[in-house]
Amino acid sequence: MSDPIEVSPNLYRVVFENDRVRVLEYVDQPGDSTGTHSHPDSVMITLSSFTRRLSSGGREVEVEMPQFQARWLDAQEHSGTNIGATTTHNIFVELKEVRTDAAATAPARLGPSKS
Repeated sequence: MSDPIEVSPNLYRVVFENDRVRVLEYVDQPGDSTGTHSHPDSVMITLSSFTRRLSSGGREVEVEMPQFQARWLDAQEHSGTNIGATTTHNIFVELKEVRTDAAATAPARLGPSKS
């Protein structure tokens, strides 16, 4: 697992952590990219609207999100590029609990979802 704080320390910072969650703040500018990194199951809160391209294992998806939304993010590894004209500003609430149900072994969706 590649920690986003170690891979892209100029874009991510830890704002809170305890034994159950880690909260990250992410800020980038148009054209900025992250290295390949992993997130556990997380909730993403958008503080700005943005457009990004996420890439993982030969898959790519473009994500356009409005400001002030909360979305589920399945555990996944990806890299991302800000392909829009605005700053990306997000909060990630990463869960430290490990899933043991059948969904834990299913292929992860790339990017955020509403459920």
